[in-house]
Amino acid sequence: MKILILGAGQVGGTLAEHLANEAFDITLVDTDEQRLGELRDRLDIQTVHGWASHPDVLKQAGADDAEMLIAVTSSDEVNMVAAQVCFSLFRTPTKIARIRSASYQTREGFFSKEHMPIDVLINPEQVVTDNIRQLLEHPGALQVLDFAEGRVQLVAVRAYYGSPLVGQELSFLRRHMPNADTRVAAIFRRGRAIIPQGNTVIEAEDEVFFIAAREHINSVMAELRNIERPFKRVTIAGGGNIGERLASSIEPYFSVKVIEYDRARCNVLAGSLRRTVVLNGDATDRELLLEENIEQTDAFCAVTNDDEVNIMSSLMAKRLGVRQVMTLIGKPAYVDLVQGGDIDIAISPQQATTSSILTYVRRADVARVHSLRRGAAEAMEAIAHGDAKSSKVVGKALSDIDLPPGVTIGALVRGDQVLIAHDNIVVEADDHVILFLVDKKYVAAVEKLFQVGVSFF
Repeated sequence: MKILILGAGQVGGTLAEHLANEAFDITLVDTDEQRLGELRDRLDIQTVHGWASHPDVLKQAGADDAEMLIAVTSSDEVNMVAAQVCFSLFRTPTKIARIRSASYQTREGFFSKEHMPIDVLINPEQVVTDNIRQLLEHPGALQVLDFAEGRVQLVAVRAYYGSPLVGQELSFLRRHMPNADTRVAAIFRRGRAIIPQGNTVIEAEDEVFFIAAREHINSVMAELRNIERPFKRVTIAGGGNIGERLASSIEPYFSVKVIEYDRARCNVLAGSLRRTVVLNGDATDRELLLEENIEQTDAFCAVTNDDEVNIMSSLMAKRLGVRQVMTLIGKPAYVDLVQGGDIDIAISPQQATTSSILTYVRRADVARVHSLRRGAAEAMEAIAHGDAKSSKVVGKALSDIDLPPGVTIGALVRGDQVLIAHDNIVVEADDHVILFLVDKKYVAAVEKLFQVGVSFF
């Protein structure tokens, strides 16, 4: 597949790296020649220097035979014009664009073939907001991922000393919790993936990914770590787009404070937020945090547009007694450095945005993709089609499916029914199958597994 990516910033560069490693034909367009050179030297991609919305630049980049356009420049307007040009002049089949401004998105029917022909809208701020809100709803989780419209969730937690399952084999989980069916999809121990078997023993500090129906998630989490009290008080550092969206979405359920440095922005926030307390000040100011009784805060979310401010304010808050800190990190190299120490959760907007886009890139019928562990692993919701003759999965028991190495099936969703994966379950047509890949290099093999043979048609 030939894919045209517009914008070589953090999102565009991360996406190019993901897709180039999967043998897609990638062309990257940007006005920053130095940045293009760095990516070209490191990745197997083509680059074009120029304005991403100009027809001559898009033609030079190969828009006339590209199958997909992904416009992720820093400008909504450039992204929209590029999509319009690719639709009108080059008939590019699929057009994905990053649109940040809520003003565009609230116009019903605007994004259509008759007006602005964008097939998929990506809003990084909304994706990050949704991720943080999920984490606030599940204290102690490192990641919470939705599948099948939220009926199934994949949750990552760190197992702690003294929790019921540490030192136990995984087979014990099923006996110990007969009323909450769950499956451990993967375990990462000291950074190395372990494929879970019935006799696998969970150790303290393991990062455990388990899958269960939404209503059973908190019960399973309690078995892997000490029971966490629900969050009540949340402090948000940064009142930009993400900070405002997050405060607006959680203020009906939590006691929320926002710390914003810019006084004019504080006035805007005070007018738009109903229950949130807006404070004008520096989130790294120790005296300010102490004055606001930061030690009584359950969760501290640092979401300014400055990585250093986010990291320093999070470290300060943690040292002053906050239960859990979540830190937005723009530079991917920083994520592994900070997470797991005083900073509980590092959130990468690039990774979240990449996950949103990967769903539309996959070759099989894929409803949802989540990129995990900085792109090394992946969780996928694939839809089974065909019949026993034309499909490699339909009509087969899970134990008989020839899965690639390191791939596990966690659950199936059949209509409104959630079926946690057990060997004797037989896959039916239209089942949503949720898979975990500890090594992303097997994505293509999984895609082939779910593609229907020609005989079906």
